[in-house]
Amino acid sequence: MVKAMRQILTGGVLALLLAEAGTVMADERELVALPPMMQEHMLGNMREHLETIDALLERLALGELDAAAELAEARLGMSSLQGHGAEHLARFMPAPMQAFGTSMHRAASRFARTAEEGEPLAAYRALGEITRACVGCHAAYRIR
Repeated sequence: MVKAMRQILTGGVLALLLAEAGTVMADERELVALPPMMQEHMLGNMREHLETIDALLERLALGELDAAAELAEARLGMSSLQGHGAEHLARFMPAPMQAFGTSMHRAASRFARTAEEGEPLAAYRALGEITRACVGCHAAYRIR
């Protein structure tokens, strides 16, 4: 059942991406101007975040909540900020964009604590807090 849930979620994300690609609309998100090198750094961080979320879904599907907790804290949680170079990127971001990022990292640390408690449904709910911060930021801002 968990594997089926993961496949449904993945399929839904792909459907949304394909629907968006087929729609020609003005992008009304706020443009955040970054120097090219910083732009690539931020995009790399976001790809790593997405890979981590995918790995978290896999760990949850396998019932490996402790492994999910460790991964979330190490790669997304508050303790991961220095490794992402968040401090030098933050100065280019509007305050609300910074707030989305901080919200995501705090949610990841909360997810880690929740997953350690061993309740899969609670862990899935906590993962939703992480992705809501991502969705909110991506809906409001763009860097290209």
